Amino acid sequence: MVGLAISPEISLVDEPVKIRAWGLPPDQVITLGAWLKDEKGEIFHSRAFYKTDMEGKVDLEKTPATGGDFHGVCPMGLFWALKSKIPFKKLNKRDVVGSPFLVHIELYSSLEFNVPDDFPAATKVIERWYAAPGVQRILIREGRIRGALFLPPGEGPFVGIIDMFGGVGGLLEFRSSLLASRGFASLALAYFAYDDLPMFLGEVDLKYFEEAAQFLCNHPKVSGDGVGVIGICRGAEIALAMASFLPQVAATVCISGSNAVNGVNIVYGDQIMKPIPLKRERILSTDFWSYGFTNVAGDPRKPEFQDSIIPLEKARGPILFLVGSKDQHCNSLFLVTEAKSRAEKYGKKDVYVQCYPGAGHLLEPPGSPFCPLSQGQYFLVPLSWGGELQPHCRAQETSWKEVQEFFRKNIRCSRRNKL
Repeated sequence: MVGLAISPEISLVDEPVKIRAWGLPPDQVITLGAWLKDEKGEIFHSRAFYKTDMEGKVDLEKTPATGGDFHGVCPMGLFWALKSKIPFKKLNKRDVVGSPFLVHIELYSSLEFNVPDDFPAATKVIERWYAAPGVQRILIREGRIRGALFLPPGEGPFVGIIDMFGGVGGLLEFRSSLLASRGFASLALAYFAYDDLPMFLGEVDLKYFEEAAQFLCNHPKVSGDGVGVIGICRGAEIALAMASFLPQVAATVCISGSNAVNGVNIVYGDQIMKPIPLKRERILSTDFWSYGFTNVAGDPRKPEFQDSIIPLEKARGPILFLVGSKDQHCNSLFLVTEAKSRAEKYGKKDVYVQCYPGAGHLLEPPGSPFCPLSQGQYFLVPLSWGGELQPHCRAQETSWKEVQEFFRKNIRCSRRNKL
């Protein structure tokens, strides 16, 4: 009898899963497939081929994939390689508390199958959750602040984190719900294209983000010794500006970001940082079928752009830059290397750069499948993120642990010294 075991069958998406099969003929090539439906009913799928051992077994922690969506020993490959039948579609979880993704793991005794139409020899359905039991989601609509606060179970106090994404706009909550599952109070903060916020980002008003930081500092379940900030892409640029200007920010993680202001002004009271202008003619070009901003943004080293460089040397706390060596969206490794050089020039020693070989732009928590290209709602062509499947997804696992360690190390959790 063919057997298929998945362990654990219920887990958070940032946790590894073990997959084993047995009861098969020895030295036979089989197919293992995975698929799920997102919240719009669209299917994401993956598959890989394996050869059974002399006992008719396959163990994904030991058995190499011989083909399919990946090769070699890759225990989480079926999850990493999930992709839509719709071109350039990115998998995002919207309801992070109320329901899991149901992932179907299926075993086929041949190389050919059509997910999910054929009948597998064995199947399991597992639950992949974005919030641990007891995590509380609180919709925030206070003053100008728009977002969702995620609190771990218990009285706290907890380290507080402000969590921001990039140019997609809206409110993305999956990283905040996972941070709360790991013991942080995380505010998923929207800053445009959500609720009554502007549909387009005309400028970045740091007073809005300061209001959010003060709100989090004042929360009774949050440590009063400052908050952390994490952002990716445009969110990383804003996070760096927050660190440089706002006293509430105690530690900052910038993922695939820039050392300078790009595209729109950053304003803090009567201080205005003018941006490095984007080369609009390259954005509108249709000479290529996908693009990033590597050749769209100006060079921050030019004398005329020096006032656009974010003064990170003024930051109260440490800054961690995370980048992939194969980021095709922007030249993030060059930009953060420039940022670290500036920090050293001004004597700021707690700025760190972590570069992941083979990784692309979208460094997200480990539950996020590899996405080299996706369609942006404001662009006519797909956005190119770059990277290679296995090194990128391994970088997501490594960086996720490093982010948590960084915040725990650098933000003292105490009820004293409320800001």
